[in-house]
Amino acid sequence: MIEELKIIPAGLLDEYKRQVNTSLQTKFDALTDAEISTGSFSFYASVASVFSSKIEGEDIQLDSYIKHKRFGIEFLPDYTKKIDDLYNAYTFAKSNILNEANINKAHQLLSLHIVAKHYQGKLRNQNMFVSTPDGKIEYVAATPYEVPGEMQKFYHDLAILLNIAMDIQTVFFFAAMVHLVFVKIHPFNDGNGRTARLLEKWFLAQKLGEQAWFIQSEKNYYQQHQTYYKNLRALGLEYPELDYTKAIPFLLMLHQALSS
Repeated sequence: MIEELKIIPAGLLDEYKRQVNTSLQTKFDALTDAEISTGSFSFYASVASVFSSKIEGEDIQLDSYIKHKRFGIEFLPDYTKKIDDLYNAYTFAKSNILNEANINKAHQLLSLHIVAKHYQGKLRNQNMFVSTPDGKIEYVAATPYEVPGEMQKFYHDLAILLNIAMDIQTVFFFAAMVHLVFVKIHPFNDGNGRTARLLEKWFLAQKLGEQAWFIQSEKNYYQQHQTYYKNLRALGLEYPELDYTKAIPFLLMLHQALSS
């Protein structure tokens, strides 16, 4: 069924498997929740929300957020609200299947304080450019005319992948590729990076079980955020010219989070 994929590339799978440590399953099986987690508080959802937000430039510290979320210590609302929104999206994902409607709902939750209400969970209808801090364009995403069709291909492929039996190396490969393809389409006005990193974890959990939520992938990406962005840029400047044969360095970053 992999041959039926329309937009998520599978051609690098064999090369990826040659480079991934064979202890991946053992490391995954060793994942456990943190003792600080409770029925109403998830330590690892906090880690994911904080570090995914920090990648996007949010000024938030994990220790402060845990004090806020776990122990009810008050901070100024502006300090925690976007991270709270993302935490709510992770919580939603944990108890819902991965599909188009629920991805839109997750974006609606995480973008509550990022985009206007009529853009929350809705595909963009304008051009999208990713810029460097000094204003240089480093990526031109799919045009608004392309986005609906590209996203339908994406959801078609996602449904296929979720229904195929896979070994763990293949699951990690496609989870990272889901992240990569989604962020390259850049379907929303904002919150695309946060959503893509959530989708990656969500895919792992759908395929491998709830232990996947304990992987500190967002923290790993933040700790190597210059490499993270370098690997994203390596595919090319404009959406029609993306070269997914250059994706291996990016794809390998996910499984490395099991060693962090």
